[in-house]
Amino acid sequence: MKNRAKLDPKLTWDLSQIYQDDNAWEEAYQKAAEKVKTVENVRGTLSQSPEKLKEGLDVLYDTLHDAELVYLYTMLKKSLDNGDGKAQEMSGRAAMLFTDLSAASAFLEPEILAMDSALLDQYRKEEELAGYRHILEDINRARPHTLDEEKEKMLALLGDISGSADEPFEMFESVDMSFPPVRNEKGEEEPLTHGSFGAFRESADRRVRKEAFEAYFGEFKKYINTLAAVYANSVKFDNYYTKVRNYESACHKALCSSNVPISVYDNLVNSLHEALPVLKRYLELRKKVLKLDELHMYDLYCPIVAECDAKITYEEAKSMVKKACAPLGERYLELLDRAYEERWIDVYETKGKTTGAYSCGVYDVHPYVLLNFSETFDDAFTLAHELGHAMHSYFSAEKQDYANHDYRIMAAEVASTVNEVLMTRHLLATETDPAKRAYLLNHFLEGFRTTVFRQTLFAEFERKAHDLNQQGVPLTAETMNRIYRELNELYYEGAVVDELQDIEWARIPHFYRAFYVYQYATAFCASVSIVRNILETGDASGYLEFLSLGGSDYPLNELKVAGVDLTDPAVVNDAMKEMEQALTDLEKLLLK
Repeated sequence: MKNRAKLDPKLTWDLSQIYQDDNAWEEAYQKAAEKVKTVENVRGTLSQSPEKLKEGLDVLYDTLHDAELVYLYTMLKKSLDNGDGKAQEMSGRAAMLFTDLSAASAFLEPEILAMDSALLDQYRKEEELAGYRHILEDINRARPHTLDEEKEKMLALLGDISGSADEPFEMFESVDMSFPPVRNEKGEEEPLTHGSFGAFRESADRRVRKEAFEAYFGEFKKYINTLAAVYANSVKFDNYYTKVRNYESACHKALCSSNVPISVYDNLVNSLHEALPVLKRYLELRKKVLKLDELHMYDLYCPIVAECDAKITYEEAKSMVKKACAPLGERYLELLDRAYEERWIDVYETKGKTTGAYSCGVYDVHPYVLLNFSETFDDAFTLAHELGHAMHSYFSAEKQDYANHDYRIMAAEVASTVNEVLMTRHLLATETDPAKRAYLLNHFLEGFRTTVFRQTLFAEFERKAHDLNQQGVPLTAETMNRIYRELNELYYEGAVVDELQDIEWARIPHFYRAFYVYQYATAFCASVSIVRNILETGDASGYLEFLSLGGSDYPLNELKVAGVDLTDPAVVNDAMKEMEQALTDLEKLLLK
């Protein structure tokens, strides 16, 4: 682990581009807090005229912009050292500011919806409201699910409680849980943590990955009833909002927020069920190459092809990403150079730094990318992924005003995955060494297995859990274990579904953001289609326009600009054909 004080500043974030220092942040916080108090002043004025409606929305979004900037500075600062007490305190204050703003503005949507629908349509056509046209359309679309002002305010105040349904899980899983040590390949005991579990399950030594699997999930099994109760409460909150807002189901509510029809979700599940023979074939190849009599769940993550290079430096990874993204044009490459040179990226792991990787757009500044780069091949793909998010944020902020710049998750995951698929395509097109080609093909196939099939399995699990609760069935540990086992037996036919696999659902943090994960699968399939089109035509203009749309339209409409219609099952079906072709190519290399 590197010492932050000794790192070249070029490899760290420059947060002074947001606020010069903490004193400047404090001054901005106080101003934002005062602005929150003024939001109430526009109450009762919104229906008086188009001009008054614009004035009210201007006040709200101007205040939201200031509050968001205050929050993002603290979030980024805290990410660099989660043990920093001052950063924790600042982050807590900023989060409460958002709660205050949510409660103060609870009147806004009910007041707009109190207007006659024809009058609201007339207002929306006025030129001064052009920048809010999509937002007003979205509010009007939610008319059947919006309550009166008092009830909306009550729900806003409840948001701090219901929105933190995952906090007991996070504190227990991240802070209180501990695991027994695991013997490594040399027989020496090493600590087992959430982070090291990933490394252990990729071990070439089957004993190591089996012991890690049993030790890790064994601990979750000890507390499975507690974890079941925590998740059940999260589901109950989701279904509570579903009921009071008059949605058909929790799935309907979640998809409706982005105007996505249930058919998109159903098409994904149906297409993947039809493609399960391809996954089964891939599992059979894994079993054969690993020379196993039985393929167990702890055998799914160990590489079947050794990693190409022992180390890939950060400089090499930067170059790889640029070469892969060349089909996106000179402007895209220029922005990548800016990201590298202008301290958008915090590169290396340091003490207390948030694990993993993420990108965070900061309107009127630039995106920030967090990495924990450890010089592996996967780290190069992570760099490409997060820079895809960053470029999406940059292009959207450049083209859209603040109210319309923030894109939805369904669109976001496309921008990141396109870069990963471009990396794969570029490397396969330029690599002639059979071993390296096999590694790249296997990496691509693992993307299908983990991002498309596994996330859809997750999506089916959470839908079944929410539906059972809505039907009045208690969500006990036994019930959820059974659901999860049945899905694993369906998806991983031909493998041994170990008993401890039944409780994997209890460790998935995404389940506390219901019906989020299916978008990883749709995004991967959409990205495969977009990259195929760009490479075949040499024209990335539609995709670049998509990146600039932000939240100015619904995700499905935005994706059509990039040449993808997710309401058509062909998008997923065609992606499955690409998976099958990659599998065929890998079989030829490995089974010679």
